[in-house]
Amino acid sequence: MASLDYCWQFLITHFSDFQLATFGSFIIHESVFFLSGLPSICFERTGLFSKYKIQRKNNTPDAQEKCILRLVLYHVCVNLPVMIFSYPVFRWMGLKTSLPLPHWYVILSQIVFYFILEDFVFYWGHRVLHTKWLYKHVHSVHHEYATPFGLTSEYAHPAEILFLGFATIVGPALTGPHLFTLWLWMVLRVLETVEVHCGYHFPWSLSNFLPIYGGAEFHDFHHRVIYTKSGNYSSTFTYMDRIFGTDGDYRKQKALHSQDGKTL
Repeated sequence: MASLDYCWQFLITHFSDFQLATFGSFIIHESVFFLSGLPSICFERTGLFSKYKIQRKNNTPDAQEKCILRLVLYHVCVNLPVMIFSYPVFRWMGLKTSLPLPHWYVILSQIVFYFILEDFVFYWGHRVLHTKWLYKHVHSVHHEYATPFGLTSEYAHPAEILFLGFATIVGPALTGPHLFTLWLWMVLRVLETVEVHCGYHFPWSLSNFLPIYGGAEFHDFHHRVIYTKSGNYSSTFTYMDRIFGTDGDYRKQKALHSQDGKTL
C-alpha cells in the first residue's frame, strides 16, 4: 500500500487534477480497451481458440479495420471532449484526488454499487434503443456486427455513446468518489464490456462461476437475433432480463442446445 501511495503522490505532484481526471482517464481507457479488445481479432484471424468461438462466422479484415478506425475517431471526437467538459460536474459532485487513498472496503462497496446501478440504467436505456425509430437511426450502428468481437463493444452511434454512457457515470456522479476508485471502475467496466462482446465462451469465463453474470454467450445471442426479438438487454447481469421476461427466447434456445450437448 505504501508503494501505491508513493505512486499516487508522484501523480498528484506532477500533474493537475484536471489533467489526471481528463487526459489521464482517457489514456487509461484507451490502453485497457485496445489491449483487451485486440486479442479477439487475433483469435479470429488465426483460428486460435476456435473451439470456444460462439459463432462459426468470422469478420473480414476490412470489417475489423473499419471498426478500429471508427473507434479512434469516436474516442477522440466524442469520448475525450465528454471527459473534458464533464470535469467541472465531477468536481462539483465531490471527486477527490488527494491522499490518503480510500480504504479497500469503501472502494469495493462503491464499485459494487456502480455495477448494480449501471446495469439497471443500461437495461432500460438499451430497451428504449430497441424501439423501431431509435434502432433504425441510432442503435443499428452497433448491430452492424452480428458476430461481435471485443472492440465492437464501443462501436456505436455518437448519440448512443452519450446516451448509454450516462449509465456508466451516474454512479460515480452520485457518490463523488476518489479518482483512484473512478479509474478502477472504468477499467473493470471496460474489461467487462469487452469480454461480453469477445465472441468466445471459455471454460474460465466468469459466467461459468457467477450465475447472475451474463458474459459473452448471453450477449452474443442479443447480436445475432433480429432486433425485435433479441432480448438480453442488460450490460452485466442477467436478473433484469429474467425479472422482466426479456430473456425467454435465449433460455429456450439454451435449453435446446443443452439437450444436444452443445453450447448456444
